[in-house]
Amino acid sequence: MPTEPEMDPRDRTAAAAAVGKITGNWWALALRAVAAIIIGIFALTRPGITLFALITLFGVYALADGLFAIVAAIRGIHARERWGWMMFEGIVGVVVGAVVLTNHAIGALALTWLVAAWALSTGILEIIAAIRLRKIMTGEWLLLVAGVLSVILALLIITRPSLGVVLLVSWVGAYALISGFVLLGVAFRVRSWTKAHA
Repeated sequence: MPTEPEMDPRDRTAAAAAVGKITGNWWALALRAVAAIIIGIFALTRPGITLFALITLFGVYALADGLFAIVAAIRGIHARERWGWMMFEGIVGVVVGAVVLTNHAIGALALTWLVAAWALSTGILEIIAAIRLRKIMTGEWLLLVAGVLSVILALLIITRPSLGVVLLVSWVGAYALISGFVLLGVAFRVRSWTKAHA
């Protein structure tokens, strides 16, 4: 079983700050995870969902995910930590969510491309964060898994742009549910690491 990298006590504070820079508050990650799980369960238990309901569902999900990422980035600003990637991910989520929620006339094809763009950008940023975390703590593979899942979702959608609403709902629902549990694992891993190195 992998162990934490050996660390001089003087470096613990800097390492804890670095974890915060990469992930934001553990509770912000946990809230994002819970939101994803709720959305995933809702999507998978409503197979006959309409396009309007799907648009609203995805819009709320992207908006909530973006807002939680922005909260984590603002915390980084106050703590004088690097916050750019987290803020960028949050802004992408909020913009996509706002566009979807304020334009209910958006078509299925346009929604498909929006979901793909959002999943791809989120996945790439999570993979980058996981690579940076690898130098500090174990358990970073969970964040890597979340990022890879997002990229896979994006590629599936991009290669099948004409997929139906029901199939899109199923894919987004399955992704949200699995990704939510993975992010919840990351959140509690970050929480225990932060406590141990406080």
